[in-house]
Amino acid sequence: MEPVTWGGAQSQCIPVHPNALCAPPFPPHVEVAAPPGGVASRWRLRHTTWLAHDTSNMAAPRAGLAHRLLQGLSRWFYDAEAALDWAQRLRRVRLHRMNATHVYLRDIYGPNVAAAALTLSLGGSVRFEGQEQWLRPQGRWQPQLLQLRSAPVRGLDLSACPITYSGLESLASLPRLALLDLSACPHVDDWALARLHALGPSLRALSLSRCPRVTERGLATLHHFRELRYLDVSGLAVPNPGLLRILLEEMLPGCHIVGMELESPPSPAGTT
Repeated sequence: MEPVTWGGAQSQCIPVHPNALCAPPFPPHVEVAAPPGGVASRWRLRHTTWLAHDTSNMAAPRAGLAHRLLQGLSRWFYDAEAALDWAQRLRRVRLHRMNATHVYLRDIYGPNVAAAALTLSLGGSVRFEGQEQWLRPQGRWQPQLLQLRSAPVRGLDLSACPITYSGLESLASLPRLALLDLSACPHVDDWALARLHALGPSLRALSLSRCPRVTERGLATLHHFRELRYLDVSGLAVPNPGLLRILLEEMLPGCHIVGMELESPPSPAGTT
């Protein structure tokens, strides 16, 4: 193979790496002659450094596989976290819309029709005064509500319904409501119970059984219900349920309380 000359003078030849990623503009396996004199040493040093850098990059794809994998996992983690955050926001917005007050019905037909329409839209049941049967949800709208608009609402069954604080606020304007069932409602909490104080003069029966967010602080707000005759607080996760039952009986005299029974002491050994 003939060496390549520099400026007409034959010089020492330097082999070029055949597998270089960024090869100079020479065909592979061609010996490139270095320029003579002091320029030759600088030329050789520069290209030797380039060849060493290229040889070190040959193992980079294998060494960077774990790094790229970690980057992909981190991007997936943040994408999944952002998706979960958006899903929670959408659920909150949907829950707020479901519990929005039917303002147009309240302004035209009064609070009883608006509260009944909200209860039926959430999957609950309504009983008007003078009616023995409960109205169950049947579609998005029931014409019977307009036929009973002159009768006050006497009972609301919202057990296991997604009612929130804003939804209970629209029920606080029912002057003749006597029965309210909120058992197993996942969003009823202590703040929601505090909002029901306006129903104190009329409410006779209240069920809060199995409400996961109701604590002893919310039960302390029931002192407004002086006319209450039935209270179901079974299945609540409260500390010292026996002591809390005694406090409820003192706070609500004449009210039959279900749940939080006092635990009987263990019988002595050897007795039946």
